[in-house]
Amino acid sequence: MRKLFALLLIFSLAAFTVNTVSAQEDQTATEQIQDAAEDAGQAIEGAVEDAGDAMEEMVDDAAAAAESMTTVDEGEAPTMFQVLKKNFIDGDWKFMSLVLITLILGLAFCIERILTLNLATTNTDKLLERIDERLAANDVDGAMEVCKSTAGPTASVLYEGLRRSGEGPEAVEKAIVSYGSVQMGLLERGLVWISLFIAIAPMLGFMGTVIGMIEAFNRIEAVGDLSPAVVAGGIKVALLTTVFGLVTAIILQIFYNYIVNKIDGIVNRMEDASITLVDIMAKNKVF
Repeated sequence: MRKLFALLLIFSLAAFTVNTVSAQEDQTATEQIQDAAEDAGQAIEGAVEDAGDAMEEMVDDAAAAAESMTTVDEGEAPTMFQVLKKNFIDGDWKFMSLVLITLILGLAFCIERILTLNLATTNTDKLLERIDERLAANDVDGAMEVCKSTAGPTASVLYEGLRRSGEGPEAVEKAIVSYGSVQMGLLERGLVWISLFIAIAPMLGFMGTVIGMIEAFNRIEAVGDLSPAVVAGGIKVALLTTVFGLVTAIILQIFYNYIVNKIDGIVNRMEDASITLVDIMAKNKVF
């Protein structure tokens, strides 16, 4: 009986031990699975973060590379002077030098005329007021000194009119007209050269065009083949010389029109001042 009870107790303890160990093993396995899952999740998160950082670094590197390429392209972009220099050399220096000399000489005459005309511009209203004050005081010599001390063609014409005041109004008007024509000729001095350069610049360009086409046909005749490579050089020279000649003529034409307009303004003010001078002299009974 005791043996049977002992056997049953032993079997019960064995069964309990087996169940406990199984439960512990199941719990341990579950914990291991959870730990493995957590480790896998952390590894995935780390991998995602690393991939994101890598992508950001790649984007930054690409942007930096694009900026550097843009900077290099901008730094290597030719300037306007370089483009003109290249086209000048490609257009055959023999004809391009003639066009360049025409432009330089034309600009020299234009600048000289512009400076002269700006210096010749006079405030005629103020000048006439000072002359009126002198003539009102019966001081013809003082009025002449005012004109003599004032620069410009208008003051010179008024001076000649005052100088003939003792000979009557007709002599004054005649002196003003005659000396006005002289001053107008001085104002227009140099315009004929500017006109010449305006006309000759495109002619030089067209001459380069014709000679370039002749060279192109000579190459075709020598080679015996009508290919773009054969005629490209002559046509390029022809087009470049024409372009530079036309650009030179356009630039000089703009300056020429400005100078002519400036001269017209000075002449109109000179004529108005001359008429006003005669009226002032008549008002102050100078004659």
